[in-house]
Amino acid sequence: MAFVAGQPVTAVVQRIEIRKLRHGDNLILGFSIGGGIDQDPAQNPYSEDKTDKGIYVTRVSEGGPAEVAGLLIGDKIMQVNGWDMTMVTHDQARKRLTKKSEDVVRLLVTRKSLQQAIQQSLQ
Repeated sequence: MAFVAGQPVTAVVQRIEIRKLRHGDNLILGFSIGGGIDQDPAQNPYSEDKTDKGIYVTRVSEGGPAEVAGLLIGDKIMQVNGWDMTMVTHDQARKRLTKKSEDVVRLLVTRKSLQQAIQQSLQ
C-alpha cells in the first residue's frame, strides 16, 4: 500500500479505541511502533515497496490494552485522536500516542487484510 506525499489517500480504515492501563504514574497502551518520515523505510518490514514512511505497529503485548482493542502487528496508524499520522516523525507519533492527559487513544488504522477484503468484494 504505497502512498505519495502530498497526494490524496484512499484507504479502508478501522477505528480502534484503546483504554490506557494505569500502572503507577504510567499509562500503558501495550504496543510499539516503527516508522516515521525521519526513519529509513527500507528497514520497515511492513512497508510493501520499502518507500512507505508511515507509522506501523511492530509489537502488541499479549493481553494488553491494544490486543484487547483489536490492534494487530503490521497495522498502519493513519490517525491518533483525530491527528493525521501519515507525515510525522517517529518521535512525534510516540508523543501523540503517550500523552499523559489522555486515558483513551482513538486510532484509525489500515491493514492489508481490510484492503484485500474490499477488493475481493468488488470483483
